[in-house]
Amino acid sequence: MMKDQLRDFIDRVSEIRHVTDEDVTMLQGEILEGHIGSRLEVESLLALDRVVDAAESWGPALTKLVVDFVVWHRAPHGVVSNDDAFWLATLLEVSGPSPNAMNIAYAILDEAGYVDVALLDFIMRGRQQARLSQIAA
Repeated sequence: MMKDQLRDFIDRVSEIRHVTDEDVTMLQGEILEGHIGSRLEVESLLALDRVVDAAESWGPALTKLVVDFVVWHRAPHGVVSNDDAFWLATLLEVSGPSPNAMNIAYAILDEAGYVDVALLDFIMRGRQQARLSQIAA
């Protein structure tokens, strides 16, 4: 389930295709009250990330929200299970591993006590793709 305020935020930002610092502050405070509440909200915010031009504060805020949800709001706390790792790796890989997607994966790796191999595979594929892009450039 998704909060109506979050749905309205995503609709508005998708239409203008830009996230401002004020939008980030409003998202973290008023709309999400500091945390994401469901997988649907994560999926929606990651989809939004792929289509907007955003202020610098967007990436770190999105990373913190997703990490907190995956690592600390899912049971068992501090563990990223196979199910969660596979789900998240699949989401992060849509349209290729973006800088925000890679930052989220690395932040989860840093914060969690245990991370299933599915997320580690995503990180390795992202690193390999970045290397190949550098060689081609």
